[in-house]
Amino acid sequence: MLTFAIFLVLFYFHYQLGFSEAQLQFGFYSRTCPSAESIVHDVVQHAVAKDPGKAAVLLRLQFHDCFVEGCDGSILIKHGGNDDERFAAGNAGVAGFDVIDEAKSELERLCPGIVSCADIVALAARDAVVAAKGPFYVVPTGRRDGRIANVGHAANLPDDKDPINTLKSKFREKGLSDQDLVLLSGGAHTIGTTACFFVMPRLDAQDPTINKEFFKILRSKCPQGGDVNVRIPLDWDSQFVFDDQILRNIRNGRGVILSDSVLYRDNNTKRIIDSYLGTNRSSKANFATDFAKAMVKMGAIGVKIGVEGEIRRICNATN
Repeated sequence: MLTFAIFLVLFYFHYQLGFSEAQLQFGFYSRTCPSAESIVHDVVQHAVAKDPGKAAVLLRLQFHDCFVEGCDGSILIKHGGNDDERFAAGNAGVAGFDVIDEAKSELERLCPGIVSCADIVALAARDAVVAAKGPFYVVPTGRRDGRIANVGHAANLPDDKDPINTLKSKFREKGLSDQDLVLLSGGAHTIGTTACFFVMPRLDAQDPTINKEFFKILRSKCPQGGDVNVRIPLDWDSQFVFDDQILRNIRNGRGVILSDSVLYRDNNTKRIIDSYLGTNRSSKANFATDFAKAMVKMGAIGVKIGVEGEIRRICNATN
């Protein structure tokens, strides 16, 4: 417990300076709504206990929110048409809205008009990781909610078919490094599933980078002419547990989707993956710790603070 406490203290001070510019704060709601984080935690724990797959969708939800208008809850807005951000092609399959709405409802009952939907998304992602036996990390809060949700603004989301240089470019545009690309992709895909729709093109083309035995497994789950909506694990060996097995899979030709597999075809991202899989414990990088840092870094993209944006009364509609 002492080592863990020291880690949190060091983590806090390491990032305090980094977030002074963005003006996000650790414990932002400590006075205005002291139970805010525990409420989100309880809602997420209950949801994941009922459906372990919820952990993956809540983690993915923050990624898809932050990569468009910034981390401002814009992906939650639903005006009633099909022109909202959540309906972009790159957001296909994004879910978890019901969990965010449940947490928001409870927070509005206890602390009306205080906690933003954007912060709920960030806290829920952290609590989902913890529910999947991943690392706990302190989330700086104080985000305000955006008022814009336009499907056209989500046209440049990272895509499963993107070549490695395109993925690297899209991450760099958001201030994220190649290491962040590996960490956030690997972390997001160590839990959860994908649809055969995203796998079949690789199988039909007989992608030679797929391990031959693993190819047979994938083909049996996603046969030619089969149901494209069948879901299969992204991490075949531990789909509900946050760990570094996804990196071993990628290294060994067992990456399920193309955007994971290409991470081992680039010299720099390959080197980063290998750094987490080294046999020497003293020099081996810590995947869980670095993933937590990458999540905090991503969570600061384009945040709205102070008088920017608003605090929505409900998460799926602007005030």
